[in-house]
Amino acid sequence: MRDHWEHFEHSADIGVRGIGATKAAAFEQAALALTAVVTPPEGVAANDSVEIFCAAPNDETLLVDWLNAVVYQMAVGKMLFGRFAVRIAEHRLHAQAWGEPTSVDRHHPAVEVKGATFTALRVAPAEGGGWLAQTVIDV
Repeated sequence: MRDHWEHFEHSADIGVRGIGATKAAAFEQAALALTAVVTPPEGVAANDSVEIFCAAPNDETLLVDWLNAVVYQMAVGKMLFGRFAVRIAEHRLHAQAWGEPTSVDRHHPAVEVKGATFTALRVAPAEGGGWLAQTVIDV
């Protein structure tokens, strides 16, 4: 199985889905899907890094907290992220996010992400192996 991300249909907002060989890889891919709502992640240079820590009572809440922490870093730092390294142990997440300041001319941001929701929220083993991490993003 190849780690990847995708979007899925939702009435007013955008669903993001990360699929990975491990739960951490699925969380990384979900964050890339979040970036892809704004701009293609492959067009974001990994010039600067930010550390992100989260803890939650379960995997689903941890995914929402993780994505909202990425949204927070995007808003406060006026940055976009194109690469993530996530470690998860006992519902605690430690991550490094690499990116660069948002450039309207270079990134052509499509929308502003408001945050991750609990709609269609799922963190579970994926069919055929690996992990799936998905939720709906409010834009």
